[in-house]
Amino acid sequence: MKVYTKTGDKGTTALFGGTRVPKDHARIESYGTVDELNSHIGLIRDQEMNSHYKEILIEIQDRLFTVGALLATPPEKEVMKNGELRLKKLGIIESDIELLENEIDAMEEALPPMTHFVLPGGHTTVSYCHIARCVCRRAERLAVHLSHNEPVAEIAIKYLNRLSDYLFVLARKLSHDLNAAEVQWIPRK
Repeated sequence: MKVYTKTGDKGTTALFGGTRVPKDHARIESYGTVDELNSHIGLIRDQEMNSHYKEILIEIQDRLFTVGALLATPPEKEVMKNGELRLKKLGIIESDIELLENEIDAMEEALPPMTHFVLPGGHTTVSYCHIARCVCRRAERLAVHLSHNEPVAEIAIKYLNRLSDYLFVLARKLSHDLNAAEVQWIPRK
């Protein structure tokens, strides 16, 4: 199978189910940003850190493929001609969100309370987490925007929301683990 198909040479691409849309369609922007987020998380996972975090990041990357598949499937193509669900073995479930929440809670127990906003930086790995958090927030905004015009699984949006929280706390925890300076923003008086 060749990587290039030439079917997108005129600025369109196919969604799951074959529907062709312009490459700047809100659905493409949405799942494309999830793909970008997945790549950033891969970059975080490639850093030196506790193996537990790496295992969670692999799980997150797997879930992001599912979120991308959900976003790449227009509602009219969710059921195939044979009556089966196109993504019957894929889905985000409440336990995926609970995993993120449990990880957030465990990391926060080891951290001092926040008294001010945290400035991104202090260590390359921490900065990668903050970049991924920002991309995650953009993916969430794009999924919400898409949901104003087309149905989007609410749980996919909820997962992205919780994931950005996880990435923020992971940045703080890695700052702590790496003895990196966590700089808090203090407003001028």
